[in-house]
Amino acid sequence: MTVSVRGLTKRYGPTLALDDVDLDVAAGEVHALLGHNGAGKSTVIKCLGGGTAPSAGSITIGGTTHDALDPRSSIAAGIAVIYQHLSLIDRLDVTENLHLGQETTTAGVFLRRADQRARAVRLLERVGLDVSPGTPVRQLTIGQRQLVEIAKALSRDARLLVLDEPSAALSPVESRRLADLVRLLKADGIAVLYVTHLLNEVVELADRTTVMRDGRVVWSQPMAGVSKTDLVTAVSGRAHGAAVAPRPVDPDTPPALAIEHLRAPGLHDVSLVVRPGEIVGLYGLVGSGRSRLLETLFGRRPATSGTVAVDGRPVRVRRPDDALRAGLALVPGDRLRQGLFGSLSSGENTVLRVMSLTARAGWRRPRAEQEVFRSTAAAFGLRPADPAVPVSRLSGGNQQKVLIARWVNDRAGTRVLLLDDPTQGVDVGARAEIYDVLRQVAADQGLAVLFASNDPDEVVALAHRCLVMRQGRVVDDLDMRDTDEEQLLDLIHSELEPS
Repeated sequence: MTVSVRGLTKRYGPTLALDDVDLDVAAGEVHALLGHNGAGKSTVIKCLGGGTAPSAGSITIGGTTHDALDPRSSIAAGIAVIYQHLSLIDRLDVTENLHLGQETTTAGVFLRRADQRARAVRLLERVGLDVSPGTPVRQLTIGQRQLVEIAKALSRDARLLVLDEPSAALSPVESRRLADLVRLLKADGIAVLYVTHLLNEVVELADRTTVMRDGRVVWSQPMAGVSKTDLVTAVSGRAHGAAVAPRPVDPDTPPALAIEHLRAPGLHDVSLVVRPGEIVGLYGLVGSGRSRLLETLFGRRPATSGTVAVDGRPVRVRRPDDALRAGLALVPGDRLRQGLFGSLSSGENTVLRVMSLTARAGWRRPRAEQEVFRSTAAAFGLRPADPAVPVSRLSGGNQQKVLIARWVNDRAGTRVLLLDDPTQGVDVGARAEIYDVLRQVAADQGLAVLFASNDPDEVVALAHRCLVMRQGRVVDDLDMRDTDEEQLLDLIHSELEPS
């Protein structure tokens, strides 16, 4: 079954979200869809999944042309969308989720549980998921939940599978399993529209790639002979040269952050230093302890022993307020749930930390707050640079800039910036801008930056040094001048048991 989109246009009031988009996804083809946040990818997905109706254009599925789809007609036509935020129900088990809305019954009343369970076993085998069909979904990892979603789509005879940022929250092992499954689905003749920011996945999996910018298709090519550099150029709209290295750091400078023999649940005897102006990456699998270490330093998790010093002063962090007073700030991995206040504007989110510092006699000073926002918005390339815009309306990249700006401005007093997956769900253009900002503030303000990531490209692009973590321990300290992506991947994959 081939899906063809022709002249797809979508307006939201005066805003043109899609502008005459053409797109073809053939049976047995993996078609990657790339572009900056706000390029129009999500709107295309919503039109295919029936989440919104286009203002003009058509969608042809297996020879049948539709002016618009609703969720029911989209499913009936053979389209299944696996969104980044999964739609499973935690309190139900795997079998119940797989059959939700399509229960097997006798006389339309009595559930045929044995038949549903047997069918669930077959579906789980097809996607390579080795869990009991009676397992509550809340007990599954993100990667396992995603496979359940895909199994549910296959149970409805989906012929076009739309995957929205499918590996954004997966470990390297889970990402490899997902890639293997995508190849199997392709071999079964299923069309796959693969929406991602991770260009290595595109090079590895895609037969064809389409790039969108400002609601339009600006580039579409078969992947034969296309390199990652070609993709970066197509997405960003400009040629990219060699990666920009962070400014060198004097190894004799006293550390801004020093940790000695830190122990906590899931952490074992962690010692490390980060110097002023230095950017250090924590690299490891999900569960290696990299995120747990950042949360412990910020006071979200309790430490049982060890010492932490900021600029040579010992600090005792029991809660986030203690960390902030000591000059430690955390940008969490889930910016929407743990970092930003969606009901507040981008300006309010930016100056939240410094409101009390700019106030006089307990009264807020809007002009002072606006000056903080203007200076950080200009330095970080925030778009739009309007303090009144609700932060929920910004793209993922600009939301991340707001969150970083909260801790890195003239008034915040941050000495050590902790970041967990700093560019998760951020497009390639905004990612480069965030890297530039972090390099600049580290070098100009003498800020120590410690970030956690499972993306080797990110570690190579951003870090002076990389600390490899495994089972709650730092097991290697690498100078990134002598290390590339393949070496980091080899380090991770060498610890994996053969599948």
